[in-house]
Amino acid sequence: MFDLDRWQEIYHVLRKNKLRTFLTAFGVFWGIFMLVVMMGSGEGLRNGISQNFGDMATNSVFIWAQQTSVPYKGFTRGRRFDYENADVRALSEAIPEIKYLAPRTNVGGYNGSSNVIRGLKSGAFQIFGDYPVFDSIDPVNLLQGRFINELDVKEKRKVVVIGQRVKELLFEKDENPINKYIQINGVYFNVVGLFSSKRTGEAASYDNQRLHMPFTTCQKTFNMGDAIGFFNITSKNGIPVAVVEEKAIRVLKKRHAVAPSDDAAIGHFNLEVEYKKMVGLFFGIRVLVWIVGIGTLLAGVIGVSNIMLVVVKERTKEIGIQRALGATPRIIISQIMTESVVLTTFSGYFGLTLGVGLLELINYLLEKSGADTEMFLHPGINFNVAIIALAILVVAGAIAGLVPARKAVSVKPIDALRYE
Repeated sequence: MFDLDRWQEIYHVLRKNKLRTFLTAFGVFWGIFMLVVMMGSGEGLRNGISQNFGDMATNSVFIWAQQTSVPYKGFTRGRRFDYENADVRALSEAIPEIKYLAPRTNVGGYNGSSNVIRGLKSGAFQIFGDYPVFDSIDPVNLLQGRFINELDVKEKRKVVVIGQRVKELLFEKDENPINKYIQINGVYFNVVGLFSSKRTGEAASYDNQRLHMPFTTCQKTFNMGDAIGFFNITSKNGIPVAVVEEKAIRVLKKRHAVAPSDDAAIGHFNLEVEYKKMVGLFFGIRVLVWIVGIGTLLAGVIGVSNIMLVVVKERTKEIGIQRALGATPRIIISQIMTESVVLTTFSGYFGLTLGVGLLELINYLLEKSGADTEMFLHPGINFNVAIIALAILVVAGAIAGLVPARKAVSVKPIDALRYE
């Protein structure tokens, strides 16, 4: 394998017809290059979509109240109703599969905003009443201070946690917002925390314009009684959230006199289902990339095999002399296969290197330009996958050289010496 004469011979054979060698190597180079670029691009797309989830618990379901569509127990269709504080205990007691249960209220209603003032500055932002457990379902990056705690909820404290964009609009650039007061609909609140979203793009922009206050404070301060806007619920590990979703809807229908057959009265969104769809989509994309990439790669390898057949034919007399001088079939086969492996490995290595380099360049340019990369983030390829691709290439190169090598040793030495 490390015989200097053999390596010199390989170099001489490949250099003898430069154009042929280049075109053959380019087929392999292009196959591995396209495989790397396609896999890296797929990873960038997956990262971009996944980043929109942040660290949100994907085994979550959201449940809210809508209008009834079926008359039931004396109530007419079209009735509106609200969830109540008592529903929290009822759900907790009836559904042991629940891990986190976070009721929420929204000042101004669904997608509503409220006027927030500090000095001469003001802005309209979404304001939520939350329990501390909400940060376990949809975590944020705390930049300063803290999130809502249990004591805030118990004592109905007038405290608030603000998003990064809220701070930018209401405070001076270098001003510390902690322990400063802001006015929400005429009521003063003390800022105890500053956060930024873990998501990217529009989702992050939306999150960073939110304010969070204790759930009980929100209900009392803005005269909501014991009404709840909606529930965020996660299931325990290993339990599909669909199980919790079905049981929660059944409990809430029973408590609010909603017909069991009325599917329109209770709105719900199962994040786990959507997340699994996304995972399945990217698995399909990954499989497709491998099929296309390996198909392209095999086309290059077949080209190597064909060109080695031509090389063997050209060297028939030379091989005959080697056999006449005592070269065994094993030596001839290993020589032809080594030439094939060298050609595929070097061209594949350059394709791999250039592909990774291109992905790194794209990633650098995206970060440098500050472009909105909500749908495409950090394109790249896993090191182990790259090594596997290169190993496949080496094996394919060996296989590509096997057919020409067997053909070379199938010719009798006397016939090879007579070949012109």
